[in-house]
Amino acid sequence: DIGEDVGALIVHADAGMLGVEVEISATGQDDCRSHKDVLEREIGGRPAYTAVFDKVREGSYTLWVDDIPRARNVAIIGASIAELDWSAD
Repeated sequence: DIGEDVGALIVHADAGMLGVEVEISATGQDDCRSHKDVLEREIGGRPAYTAVFDKVREGSYTLWVDDIPRARNVAIIGASIAELDWSAD
């Protein structure tokens, strides 16, 4: 669900991240995190490995893997879906 001041974020990963927990926190609030696991989905008949954060309030966020910041200042815009591509990292 997205709209007005609520957006979403899709993190695209590779198969090696299947089952990995990705955490998200608002910028400056590193101790207040929620998480999603990287799951296998099907897109166009092919496997895709993604973590989908829905219902994210508009703002700036940090993404964490294994308690290490992986991406900072990720912008979420209301009524939009942001995407990060970690599949080649």
